[in-house]
Amino acid sequence: MTPVDGGRLAEVTFRRPTEADYERVVRVVDDWWDGRALHVLLPRLWFQHFTGTSWLAETTDGELAGFLVGFVSPDDPGVAYCHMIASNPNGRRSRVARRLYERFFEDARAAGCHEVHAITWPGNRVSVAFHRSLGFVADDGPGSQNLYGTPALAGYDYGTEDRVHFVRKL
Repeated sequence: MTPVDGGRLAEVTFRRPTEADYERVVRVVDDWWDGRALHVLLPRLWFQHFTGTSWLAETTDGELAGFLVGFVSPDDPGVAYCHMIASNPNGRRSRVARRLYERFFEDARAAGCHEVHAITWPGNRVSVAFHRSLGFVADDGPGSQNLYGTPALAGYDYGTEDRVHFVRKL
């Protein structure tokens, strides 16, 4: 059980994930995302080939507090992309996800990136608000439409899944 005090996790440390972390992350990700089956978006390869640009947060007792999986685009090296970020819902006031993103922003700057991209479902108001609070702006360019109150791209993934495409300048 993760120690929680008023919605805050015990002290949290940050490190790069390893392949050995794969099982513990995929075991919790669906629960952390309110039962959505998102583990399918995290095959083991993310923990084999993207660990140098990803982050893991743990409490001092070794409990998983959050993770961010991201990379610098090989086709557009000025852009870093956050593939997935999640934090333990029992400690959201600990700002773990914000702190994970801050580390990722520093990695992106060090790699010469000028912006970070991320996507989320436009109906996920918590995620949309969180990204906006970090300075991300929803892309309202060609093809976007107002979905759930925010600019988004209908059918962005699989032709059926709507997404907000966020961009944050560094």
